Amino acid sequence: MTNVLIVEDDAAIARSLSDFLAGEGFSCTLAGGQAEALALFDASRFDIVLLDVSLTDGSGFVVCSAIKRMSDVPVIFLTASGDEHSVVTGLELGADDYIAKPFRPRELVSRMKSVLRRAGKIRSVVELGSVRVDIDKANVTKNGVDLCLSALEYRLLLTFINNRGIALTRAQLLEHIWDAAGDFVNDNTLTVYIKRLRDKLEDDPQEPTLIKTVRGVGYKLD
Repeated sequence: MTNVLIVEDDAAIARSLSDFLAGEGFSCTLAGGQAEALALFDASRFDIVLLDVSLTDGSGFVVCSAIKRMSDVPVIFLTASGDEHSVVTGLELGADDYIAKPFRPRELVSRMKSVLRRAGKIRSVVELGSVRVDIDKANVTKNGVDLCLSALEYRLLLTFINNRGIALTRAQLLEHIWDAAGDFVNDNTLTVYIKRLRDKLEDDPQEPTLIKTVRGVGYKLD
């Protein structure tokens, strides 16, 4: 699981962001200021840092500079300060990306994954037994043969990969694949696409070993 340090002095914003990212399969730790952020970073291992510029006891620029001196962990600035000076300062200090508030949560997740891939923190190729998923090329093969997934099937598979080992409810899955190909997606449609995906991925779709049903909850990728 990807470990995220969120440095944000607005507790409500920090908690809301943490809750959303947890639902996307990230493990989040919160820091309310400069001193706490640096202490946590020194004591624990993180894969990425989301960092506000304005902190009550210091500056996000100071935190970014310190982190980059200690490690190669990617840093994304999240701030209401969208002026050119702040952007340039953050990037010159080594920040990997800069997103101005307010931002769309799913755009943030996409940008986080892009930064993580560039930093080598997550793999662009995922092996699921005989199934190979090349995320950068959006290509899925089984025993070397292209599975030719539809847009909705592929997005559903990516949702499982990004939440590997986590039981996802049908509502969560629907939220992720909604309108991926310009089609209306409902609960019945989800059932159809789960079956189609199993038919293509599993050696025995009647006894799935990859996409498993979690009774009373939903599904998960083992």
